[in-house]
Amino acid sequence: MVRIGVIVNPDAGLGGRLGLKGSDGLAQKARNAGAEDRAGPRAMKALSLLGDHLSVHEVRLLMSKGRMGTEWLDPSLKIDVSVVHEALGETSKQNTVDLVSVLVRNDVDLILYAGGDGTTRDIVKALEQNSAANTPVVGIPCGVKMYSGCFASSPKGAAEVVQSWLSGDLLIASTEVLDLDEELYRKGEWSVRLYAEAMTPSSPRWMQGAKEMVESASEDEVIEGLAEHISEVLMTDENLIIWGSGGTLTRIGGICGLDPTLLGIDASIGKIQVGKDLDEGGLLELLEGHNGGVTMLLSPMGGQGFLIGRGNLQISPAVLQMAGPDSVLGVCTPSKLLSIRMLRIETGDDELDSHYSEMKYLKVLQGYRTTRILPISVD
Repeated sequence: MVRIGVIVNPDAGLGGRLGLKGSDGLAQKARNAGAEDRAGPRAMKALSLLGDHLSVHEVRLLMSKGRMGTEWLDPSLKIDVSVVHEALGETSKQNTVDLVSVLVRNDVDLILYAGGDGTTRDIVKALEQNSAANTPVVGIPCGVKMYSGCFASSPKGAAEVVQSWLSGDLLIASTEVLDLDEELYRKGEWSVRLYAEAMTPSSPRWMQGAKEMVESASEDEVIEGLAEHISEVLMTDENLIIWGSGGTLTRIGGICGLDPTLLGIDASIGKIQVGKDLDEGGLLELLEGHNGGVTMLLSPMGGQGFLIGRGNLQISPAVLQMAGPDSVLGVCTPSKLLSIRMLRIETGDDELDSHYSEMKYLKVLQGYRTTRILPISVD
């Protein structure tokens, strides 16, 4: 009998579409502002996709009762479940730590969890404290950023990884656990730290890998060229530009005369900035009132290659539908392109994901009037 522990952090990712840049300590604020559960439904999707495979491989799921576990089980699934924990009311970091301890005492073979980088840190630290650091973990990505290498690329990816691990097709390997300081993040500072290492099934296709910080002191001319191209070609009085987050687009926006947000989503029409650090609602309002063209400038995450679905949850399925899914234009410097083989997209909407999958390729601006075509990966 294979024993898989399941952990759901019900607060993970709540602040994403609201532009809160993380959910640590802000879960209630996000819920009061109308945020909907993200982690629970994504955990339910992964477990539903696993479905029959759990029975075939004689798997028992060990879970918490309620919102950290059983609430997100599809009642039609015929699987073996043992309730080993219960968290009443609002959940906290301590609930996660306690649940890990219980799972270790019950000799789980793997932990499947739904959360973000903060959840990963709590789980890995608790495993170390319980002398179980070699227990493999697989993360269902639910947070805002997710830089750690133990996350699958999507709920479907997590199901594929667990299925392949159960079949004996994947080796267990060490990966980095990274996290962003959310207090500094909300102040516009980017401070990513390596906190630990974790064991996880190794799958280049389905696991996202850790984020790489790509820096180059010799790319000033490239950035200036990108800014010149965008200013000349895209910044017209009829075109609404939605500027994604990250250092590359922040530098370009500054050269173009804007006041961009390093870790937020901005907007401009012509040379005028019409939005700063916008949430999903602000983007939808702008799009609804605009009659011209729309260009969405997004820069992929170094190493992972995610263009949509990591660090920019404000760009929701509703925003993509209203802007037009074909409005996306990648922006990437040559040095970052060295770490990216494909553009990974996870919108959170199956129909949109299918649209991008059918596109197969997406254009990336890499210099003044210079583009490159990269394949799209949708899991």
